[in-house]
Amino acid sequence: MEAFRAAVEAGDHEAIEELLADDVVFTSPVAFSPYEGRAITAAILRGVSRVFEDFRYVREITGPDGRDHALVFRARVSGLEVHGCDFLHLDVDGRIDDFQVMVRPLSAAKALAEAMGAQFDRIAAEAAGT
Repeated sequence: MEAFRAAVEAGDHEAIEELLADDVVFTSPVAFSPYEGRAITAAILRGVSRVFEDFRYVREITGPDGRDHALVFRARVSGLEVHGCDFLHLDVDGRIDDFQVMVRPLSAAKALAEAMGAQFDRIAAEAAGT
């Protein structure tokens, strides 16, 4: 998880994308259905980096087999403090194949949903390669 965390903290989106499995499933805290695939997940993560301010990981928890990780973070969106957690699972090749995000409080989750909604046309275009 060190490589992922370092890539996120450095804003290295190419490195982040390389750490995603082709069939990664991304579960958003503000969308009902998960997103499947590396291209859309990488585009969503780029979008998140555009809406979060002062993003930082504050704790990392690793499961006993080393394939499950919880990265607790803090950030701001639209002036509101966000507390969240990235839950990651690694496949047998060490790539992220399951990526779930949870955030709180509700006011910040709503602000995140609004900010990401404003980004979604750009995210979809990035995922499609246009």
